[in-house]
Amino acid sequence: MMIGRSKEIDILNKAYQSSKPELVAVIGRRRVGKTYLIRKFFEGKIDFEIVGLKDGKKDQQLRNFAYSLKETKQSPTLGDIPVDWLEAFYFLKEYLQSLGDPHRKKVVFIDELPWMATAKSDFLTGFSYFWNSYASKSSIVVVICGSATAWMIKKIINNRGGLHNRVTRKILLQPFSLSEVEAYFQARDIYFERYHLLQLYMIMGGIPHYLDQVEGGKSAIQNIDNICFAPLGLLRTEFDNLYSSLFTHPERYEKIVAVLANTWKGLSRIDILQKTKLKDGGGITTILRELEQSGFITSYVPFNKKKKDTLYRLTDNYSLFYLKYIKPIATNQTESWLTLSQTQSWKSWSGYAFENICLQHVDKIKTALGIAGIHTRQFSFLSRADEHNEGLQIDLLIDRQDSVISICEVKFYNEKMILTKVHADILRKKRTLFRNITSTKKQIFLTLITTFGLVANQHSIGLIDNVLDMNDLF
Repeated sequence: MMIGRSKEIDILNKAYQSSKPELVAVIGRRRVGKTYLIRKFFEGKIDFEIVGLKDGKKDQQLRNFAYSLKETKQSPTLGDIPVDWLEAFYFLKEYLQSLGDPHRKKVVFIDELPWMATAKSDFLTGFSYFWNSYASKSSIVVVICGSATAWMIKKIINNRGGLHNRVTRKILLQPFSLSEVEAYFQARDIYFERYHLLQLYMIMGGIPHYLDQVEGGKSAIQNIDNICFAPLGLLRTEFDNLYSSLFTHPERYEKIVAVLANTWKGLSRIDILQKTKLKDGGGITTILRELEQSGFITSYVPFNKKKKDTLYRLTDNYSLFYLKYIKPIATNQTESWLTLSQTQSWKSWSGYAFENICLQHVDKIKTALGIAGIHTRQFSFLSRADEHNEGLQIDLLIDRQDSVISICEVKFYNEKMILTKVHADILRKKRTLFRNITSTKKQIFLTLITTFGLVANQHSIGLIDNVLDMNDLF
């Protein structure tokens, strides 16, 4: 059963029904479900499929091609192993032509293409030949996939050579949303209260392969213990595999991710260079861009700031959790999540993780506020203290075209929130400071986003304009 993915299925459907040859590029981070989506949609219709070998040398990749062609043909003997990719794609062209009925739509699926198209491999030369000499004149859908999102964008989608403008449709496969995670578990007859779903999402995000490790009949805490802290748990060692599978020199990417994990307000490019001790230059620009394209970090320009003031924030749920709680554990040690989840450190960290979830579900927040049809821009706000004003940080504000700015206060609690006089005074001060610093003439609404909602009292009435709870994020 396919959960969600309705937009992606529509794109694939249009490609398959099209009267023209189609080259569909499917990108998205590792473990997000690209292969499953393609195999499920084209089930029984794929004429040839090959999956690249991680760290495979050119001769190994070419043997892999020969083996894949042998299996496709259901031949008892192995055919010639191509000497290069030009010959490999010539063999593929011959095979597809041998199938007869040139009007029948054929489907070719090339998975983990970046692992085959390494430097000096001549893969793209061979693939360009295949597309331009055969596929572009045939009734065919060629689907190419790659977890190295930045590589796929640079080398395929923005190709300036033989594949320039050849991609006809693009799919950027995103992690599941909270509502899709809930549907995914229900399809497996696993039921969690939404508070527990939130805790799982803070750690695993919406990555289907991670969620597939969750077992029914066990609590969220038991599952987190087994998956993240048991010596053989998938997420105990996934971090190194994750980055090394996507980036040629993963240590530089991991350094940046590690320093971003230590701050909640985001870091500028200059801050990142200072903290990582990496050298300035185009390389850093590339790394930051690739981390963002791969879905690990998010860049944003704070409200009333310029592009040069761009901040970078780590928004990959698993990376955040790993660096905080799993990495510090020695290889031969175990840890109990039941114990860790009761600490003050967890209470503080979970607040930040919940903010990330809210940022990932801004569309749901807008719907709950009744402004889904209004043009908006989302920002953080950061103003350092000076002689005129105290410092101010706002994690999420929504600047609306209806002359309103919604300042969102995000709090993660295990019960309904009760607004105290102290907290109410802080919020009033925050609203006043924001108006003074920005000189905005817009109406300012205070929006509280919390897990179980708010108990209305004398401190909240007349101060909080909108209250959202976790159900609104679903």
